[in-house]
Amino acid sequence: MEIIYSFAAGLSCFFGSLLIVYFSNWTKKRSLYFVNFAAGVMIAISFLCLLPESIAMGEKSAYYLLAGFSAMFFLQFILLFHPCRDETHEEDCFRYLGFFSTFGLSLHSFIDGLIIAIGFEADFQLGLWTSLAILLHKLPDGTAISAILIHNGYSKKKIALLSGIMSAFTPIGTICGLSLLGGISQTTLSALLAAAAGSFIFLASADLIPETHKSKNRIVPFMFFAGLAVIFLIENILKI
Repeated sequence: MEIIYSFAAGLSCFFGSLLIVYFSNWTKKRSLYFVNFAAGVMIAISFLCLLPESIAMGEKSAYYLLAGFSAMFFLQFILLFHPCRDETHEEDCFRYLGFFSTFGLSLHSFIDGLIIAIGFEADFQLGLWTSLAILLHKLPDGTAISAILIHNGYSKKKIALLSGIMSAFTPIGTICGLSLLGGISQTTLSALLAAAAGSFIFLASADLIPETHKSKNRIVPFMFFAGLAVIFLIENILKI
């Protein structure tokens, strides 16, 4: 049962991705709207979903959040250095931005799968609510990753491939969770949740939000708040 729900969540993410890809011509002209929306989604998921769960499970969430943020900084600017503000290297910047966005969302998807398994292990009803929350989150996740990749010049085939890989991490996480439930401590899961939050915050603040400077349209920045609002409403509706 848990695996069925996790597959549904993964398909929701993939469906959201295909929606953006299917209307790619329209999306390219409005990619900055979606990039800002994606930034809002990432920030909201970090502070409203991942971090509170991490804090509830462990006492050192701030340390792991900082570690996740610092790890992304190290990977992007030291290990795989790319001068994103240098127009002569714009193509390399785009390639790495797509990679890091996919990496961060894949980690998030894997943890979502773990949470589904843990929810059902604790209580069937809790598992259902957890699965529904994650399923609703995965749709904007899918639109977010596709918007980022389209904005960065990726082909439809590559976007579909990366989105499929990212979506598959949800059932993979559930399968791993079911296999290792006895061995995964709350401290470890707390660390993973906080690290995922840190990676999201880095991607949104360092790579996505600065793209807003490329647009003179005053409506574009409001899409950031739209992304925040979507996750905020989903979180609060599910708590009613």
